Amino acid sequence: MVDIAGATHATAHIDSAPRPKIQIVPVRGLPIVAVALIGLIVAIASNSYWALDFFHVVSGGLWTGIDLFLGFIIGPILGRLSIPARAEFSARFMPKMVIIMPTLVIMTLAAGWQVARHQHTILSSYSHHGWIVASMIVVGVMAVIAIGLLEPANLAVLFEMNKPHPNGQLIEKLMKRFIYTAGITGAMQVATLVIMTRIASV
Repeated sequence: MVDIAGATHATAHIDSAPRPKIQIVPVRGLPIVAVALIGLIVAIASNSYWALDFFHVVSGGLWTGIDLFLGFIIGPILGRLSIPARAEFSARFMPKMVIIMPTLVIMTLAAGWQVARHQHTILSSYSHHGWIVASMIVVGVMAVIAIGLLEPANLAVLFEMNKPHPNGQLIEKLMKRFIYTAGITGAMQVATLVIMTRIASV
């Protein structure tokens, strides 16, 4: 997806113009994250099935959409951009992902578990318990990829770009990892949709 040709000249391109410091964590987005997480805590504490289902469906839908869009739309486009254009895009896009993805993962998993508890689908006596276990495995793997691979690569790109002399090859390698793993999770999201629609139809 990400073409690494010309990466040896990336540092020169990135250093060619003065660059303002990148804000690693977009502070203006933190109140929105706080409101979302507080809402999730209230939903869990109140044990409201509607609220839990709302958080699970909305956050899960957003997580799925972002993964698919990032992996199969943004990735190929980004790979065809010039190195300066990639740097400019990354400086604006990656900080937002720092707060968006962990928030969506937390909301999806926490609310989803509570919904399953309400529906008693986590019990081994549930007739389609195997499908539930399969969905949990897939979502668990996606969560590990999102938090353990995507997020560190994201942060590493931003910290490297904030250096006086960024390592263009390292940035290129990290961006490649970011886009490829997003594509993998996008494909796994399709598997999740297949499993969940299968459960709903049996």
